[in-house]
Amino acid sequence: QVHLIESGGGLVQPGGSLRLSCAASERAFGNLTTAWFRRAPGKEHQFVAYIAGIGGRIYYSHSVRGRFTISRDNAENTLFLQMTDLKPDDTGIYFCATARPPYYYGSSDPRDFDRWGQGTSVTVSS
Repeated sequence: QVHLIESGGGLVQPGGSLRLSCAASERAFGNLTTAWFRRAPGKEHQFVAYIAGIGGRIYYSHSVRGRFTISRDNAENTLFLQMTDLKPDDTGIYFCATARPPYYYGSSDPRDFDRWGQGTSVTVSS
């Protein structure tokens, strides 16, 4: 079974930066859409960004556009999320996920994703 393992979370002050990584245990990406979601305390999963498996379209949620950058290294089976100008509202557990077929062209709905990592915690606070 393929495993996704996130890392890179931590405590950072407002305005700071973090880089999250998501490593797959084997060739998990292929033409699958990969994405980042987050979950704030007491809330549902919130879409952050995705890279489509076919075509490579990149899409961000309105709340992170211009501050976060998603990227993917297919050779290393690793997904990244570079986060800058972090705000307290960015606090949460960040998860990477891969979408199941036929969502090769992208999706922002967590119900379309069937493989998830265990999450990495990000806290933005002064």
